[in-house]
This record gives sequence, structure tokens and C-alpha cells, in this order.
Amino acid sequence: MPIRYDFSDIKKITNGFKDKLGEGGFGTVYKGKLRSGLVVAVKIMGKSKATGQEFINEVATIGRIHHANVVQMIGFCFEGSKRALIYEFMPNGSLEKYIFPREGEEQHISLSCEKMYEISHKVAAGIDYLHRGCDMRILHFDIKPHNILLDEDFNPKISDFGLAKLYATDDSIVNLTAARGTIGYMAPELFYKNIGGISYKADVYSFGMLLMEMAGRRRNISPLVEQLSQIYFPSWIYEQIKKGKEIEMEDATAEETKLLKKMIIVALWCIQLKPGDRPSMNKVIEMLEGDVELLVIPPKPFLSPQEENQEAEMQVEDEEAATPELTEPAEEIVKGY
Repeated sequence: MPIRYDFSDIKKITNGFKDKLGEGGFGTVYKGKLRSGLVVAVKIMGKSKATGQEFINEVATIGRIHHANVVQMIGFCFEGSKRALIYEFMPNGSLEKYIFPREGEEQHISLSCEKMYEISHKVAAGIDYLHRGCDMRILHFDIKPHNILLDEDFNPKISDFGLAKLYATDDSIVNLTAARGTIGYMAPELFYKNIGGISYKADVYSFGMLLMEMAGRRRNISPLVEQLSQIYFPSWIYEQIKKGKEIEMEDATAEETKLLKKMIIVALWCIQLKPGDRPSMNKVIEMLEGDVELLVIPPKPFLSPQEENQEAEMQVEDEEAATPELTEPAEEIVKGY
């Protein structure tokens, strides 16, 4: 279990909060060092109405997790209004900066298609563990590139459990008072209850959107494209695959092209509109490990803009809109934790 520290210890560990790594939706992260010499990341929780509950939630959730692809919590501080979480330090930061290199920032190592595939497989294994490997089912509700951290060997670890929920493993449907997650990665059933109940399949959807971005090396929604049809990447790439067109990526070998196609087809299954049509994470792992030629192209997995508007109008008529629990867009945050 994580060790409890006094806030005075937190100050010493961070050397007076000198080395700021970045900011997230729930706090500021600093680099620190324990007496043992172990380098750590210390998240100082921000002041908000939700902070106390989110803090307790994160400690309770991560404290019971032990998996190679989930970030390890080493300690915490709960002293009056002062709260902090201590994690293992991940020197290569978040996956986000390797998928979406930004202009004006330092150049990062370009990850190969094979490495991206390997990372996606390990992230899938981590999510599968959260869903099936603990005494309680853990739903993350915020799977996205920013929350996938990379160690010195570029092994991925799922981080940021501020929105996570724990449920009995035999509970198929969960109750939420509000939608939670990051726009662009949130499953449609979090908004439209007539699509299906909320379950672990919401994480499957988020993973699918993540996987699509890893394969495409671009955001799923981007105005920086050559043609209007390419603005929403999942829609465009679905049509390409459906027509039997080859997936093109600069300097990609034939083997790498196969990996990309496999990742995209699996992603298309994961982002199916209805939760019941999406695979479980253990099935996702099987698909990623299998032969791409044996994968069946799924049905069209998303609503058209016109259909989305119709669904939204129907939903507004049916019920009052709940206030969503949203984290900051990935592009507004420096590093994950």
C-alpha cells in the first residue's frame, strides 16, 4: 500500500516545489526525490469543490493496483486541506507528445509503427487488468494520449485516476450522475442514454479513439488537412478501408502497413456506436495479436453530423442536461500525471 507522508515531507521531497513538470485537471505536478534516491512525480492537488473526493478516489483506486502498465502510486499526503500524490517518475512523459509533435517544442524521438503497436498492446493489457484483474472492476473514464505515460524504455503506464469508478465485477451497468471524461474520447452513451447503458465498454470506446490517433499520428478531429473529408479521421479512414484502398504512411514498410491496418480495424470495432457491439478488452488484445487478414471490417461505427444533431435534439427533449465532469483538453496540459 502507498505510504502516508506529512506535507513537510512533501516540501523536502520536491525541494521546495522547484521543478514543475506540468499541470493537469486536478493539480500541479513536480519532480522530486525520496531519501532512497528514487526519483518521483508529486501531484499537488488543486483547490476545488471536487478535490477532496477526487483525491480519496484516486488513492483508493491506485492503491490496490499492481500491473506493469499502470502507474504505481508510492505515497500520498492528506493533511487538512493539503493533499498530494506521489507516483513513480516517468522520464519520457506522455504519449501525447509522440503522437502530436507540436511546433516550437523540442524535437522528440519519432516512435516507429512497431513501437506504437507495442505500446497500444500494452495499454490494452493495462485496461483489461483494470476491468478484470482486481477484486473490483475499475473503470477509468479518461483514457487518452495525455494519460498514457512512458518510462525510460517507452513502456506505457496508464495514469490519472481522478475520474475512475470502482464497481463489483458482476455489475454490468453502472450509474453516473454526470458524464465524465475528455471531449473526443467520451463514449456516446455518456451523453445519449437511448444508445445503451454505461459500462466498462466506455473505456473500450476511449481506447479505440486513442488507438485511432496512434495509427494516424494525428488528432481524430483536425482542420489541418488537405481535404474536408479528412477532418474527422475515423470517418475518412473507414471509407478508405471499406473501398479496399491501401493505408499510406510515409516510409512505412509492408509489415508496418499491416500493423497500421490492424490497429485501425480494431479501433473501428472499439468505437462502435452501441456498447454491445464493442469488444471487451481481452477480445481487443486477441484481435491485436491476431492476423490482420482474419479481421472483419466492422459496420460504420459512428453517427453522421446530421444524425448526431438529431440525437442531441431528442436527448434534450427527453431530459435536462447533466453537468459533465470534464478534464481539460489534452492540448492544454503540459505533461501527464
